Amino acid sequence: MKRADVVELFTRLRELNPRPTTELDYTTPFELLVAVVLSAQATDVGVNKATRRLYPVANTPEAILALGEDKLKTFISTIGLFNAKAKNVMALCRILVEQHGSEVPRERAALEALPGVGRKTANVVLNTAFGEPTIAVDTHIFRVANRTGLAPGKDVRAVEDKLEKVVPAEFKLDAHHWLILHGRYVCKARKPDCPNCVIRDLCRFKDKTPA
Repeated sequence: MKRADVVELFTRLRELNPRPTTELDYTTPFELLVAVVLSAQATDVGVNKATRRLYPVANTPEAILALGEDKLKTFISTIGLFNAKAKNVMALCRILVEQHGSEVPRERAALEALPGVGRKTANVVLNTAFGEPTIAVDTHIFRVANRTGLAPGKDVRAVEDKLEKVVPAEFKLDAHHWLILHGRYVCKARKPDCPNCVIRDLCRFKDKTPA
C-alpha cells in the first residue's frame, strides 16, 4: 500500500474514533495486565464479566495471592483455559511482589518474563497502560493487515514488524486499537462488511462482500 493511502486509511479511522481504547475493563496497569492474560483465546466480553466479579474482591498482586489459586478459579471459571490462566496469574503476582515492588514493569523484557505474558500481551500493556507506541498483533490485526495490503506477512511477528515500518508516527500510538476494532466489527473473518467499510476503496482485498 502506498504511503499516501496508509495516511488516508488511518486518517479515516481516526475521524470515526478519535480516542480509541481497549474494550477490556481496567483501572490500573495491574488490572489491565491480568485482564489481557485472561483474554487469550477468550472474548473481552467474557473477561469483563469475570473481572467485574474478581476486582472488587482482589485487584492487587497481594490480594490475589491472599485469595489463593482455588478461589481465583471460581471467579474466572467461565473463561477458557481458566486452570492454566489461574496458575499463571498466581505466578506473575508472586514475581511482581518479589521482584518489582508489586508494580507492573514498564520494560518489555521484564513483562515477557512474567508467566502467561508473551510479546502480544506485553505490547498491549506497554501501549494501553504506559502510552508506548507499540502495536500488538492479534488475529484481527493480522487479518486486516493482510487483507487490506497494509502490512502483509506470513505470521504475527512479520506483520508487527511491517506495521512498525509503515504506520506513520502520528498514528502509531492508536493504530493497534483502530485496527483491532476495525477487524472485530467491520473486517470480520467470515463475512467482512465491505459495503459499510470506510476504507474499502483503499483496500486490496479481492473478494469484497458485495453490497
